[in-house]
Amino acid sequence: MTTTPNTLIFVDLASDDPAKAGKFYEEVFGWRNDERPLGESQIGNLHLGIFDAANARPHPNPAGVEPRTLAGDGRKARIWILVGDGQDHEDILKRATDRGATILWKDHYWKEFNGFNHAFRDPWGNEIILWVKGGSDPQIPANYTRE
Repeated sequence: MTTTPNTLIFVDLASDDPAKAGKFYEEVFGWRNDERPLGESQIGNLHLGIFDAANARPHPNPAGVEPRTLAGDGRKARIWILVGDGQDHEDILKRATDRGATILWKDHYWKEFNGFNHAFRDPWGNEIILWVKGGSDPQIPANYTRE
């Protein structure tokens, strides 16, 4: 057993156009796109990678292996993004949909973790959930669903 926790350092999203996906996330969330492995990464902590579904790296076979397509409509990993202080989830959703994303749901409160959440599917099928902290006395709008 280790004495320090294992740390999540990388999340890798599939795309059939990694450069376009990098631009999407830069424009939607303001994340810096360092286009690695084309250059040296200067970004610390958690990294978001976008890989080419046609040849997912790393893999021992230089030609890659099947499958070489994006995931379909079935369940897959979901990425949870904490909306920053001073940010508005509606602005993020608009930037995403203006760039081809599809809203999955919005205006939902989850009591278990005291947060408001909203979700979209990016143009490559990745599911992104926006999380807004509820705070010490969450005021849940009447139109929000709850659980």
